[in-house]
Amino acid sequence: MSSATQSLQPLLDNVRRAWRTSPMPRFFQWWGGELATLLPVRWRYAFGGGAAWHLLEKQGDDWQVRRAGDSMPLATWSDSLEPAAQLVALNDALRGVDPEDLHIALCLPSTTMLRRSLLLPIAARESLQQIGAFEMDRQTPFRAEQVRYDVRDTQGAAPAGRFAAELVAVPRQTLDPLLERLRAIGISIDAVDMASGYDRLGVNLLPPEQAPRRSHPRQRLNLVLAAACILLVVMSLGQWLHNRQAALSEMQTTVDNMRGEAQKVAALRQQLQDNAGAAGFLADRKLHTPSALSLLDDLSQRLPDDAWLERLSIDNAGQVGFQGQSKQAAKLIDAVKGSPVITDANFQGTIQADPTTGKERFYMVAQLRKPDTKAKATPAHPGSAR
Repeated sequence: MSSATQSLQPLLDNVRRAWRTSPMPRFFQWWGGELATLLPVRWRYAFGGGAAWHLLEKQGDDWQVRRAGDSMPLATWSDSLEPAAQLVALNDALRGVDPEDLHIALCLPSTTMLRRSLLLPIAARESLQQIGAFEMDRQTPFRAEQVRYDVRDTQGAAPAGRFAAELVAVPRQTLDPLLERLRAIGISIDAVDMASGYDRLGVNLLPPEQAPRRSHPRQRLNLVLAAACILLVVMSLGQWLHNRQAALSEMQTTVDNMRGEAQKVAALRQQLQDNAGAAGFLADRKLHTPSALSLLDDLSQRLPDDAWLERLSIDNAGQVGFQGQSKQAAKLIDAVKGSPVITDANFQGTIQADPTTGKERFYMVAQLRKPDTKAKATPAHPGSAR
């Protein structure tokens, strides 16, 4: 036993003791028994598994072995036979039992056992063997080194803060010769107990140093299978997380693609709206802005016959500039006043006389009227502009 196992042994013993004293073993035993009754007997033995306890008893000069809980013995043989013959008889009786499940308990008659009921503090559950050695002098006429003993929790009624236990002991001078005889025959036992009906009482008077060392290949296999199951569960969880992450990444990629497409659609919609607004603006401006032809027609009707234009310009802001000559340029302001096409007509710069033509050279600026301006005026000087 390694040092690590030795350090963990007290903890494991406490866990086993707490499990045995809890109601769970009885519940699972009852539940398993109820389920087992639903199976055929052959299946029950094939799939029962676990420890298969067999009771070995000395009946006078004969030995008999039977399955725990059964009344009929599986085999009976005389102790006077050769050890090899006795071992063969035992093996024949236990044929078909899995060696890993096989457990043999030497059951002594109740007349050879000494039993005492105890009420112990709850804290004593952690050290029943030490309590048994302490109580031996008080409860029996023997000393602890004169007997083989065990203390079991009986789960009986007890006052608060205490629990019911039982001290079971057998003198060494009674038990040790039987153990020596079994070793001489070659029979290995797992416990020394007392018969209780067709079963055993549930104590173990076998010295720990005489307990057989068993290998448990099935237990190792079960541990390997349990580790494999845990590994498979971890791998399954890892695969599930990987699949979930992959699905999340795919969804994120899809969302990003859809977001990019949505942004493109929004950009196209904005461009379409901008184009539609620009087209509408141009159409509205064209619809509500007087044309150059209507401007020329209006000026031709309003300017006097002795005036003509040399240049006419219209900028994007709707400002109109026209340059020309007239005999009386100062009167042109009154001529274009009231025009439905232009408004705010004024001279730009000074009026200058042209020595060649003898007329006055002018340059006027005006503003195209807004589309809601409906005012019209009668031309002051009908005629056509030159």
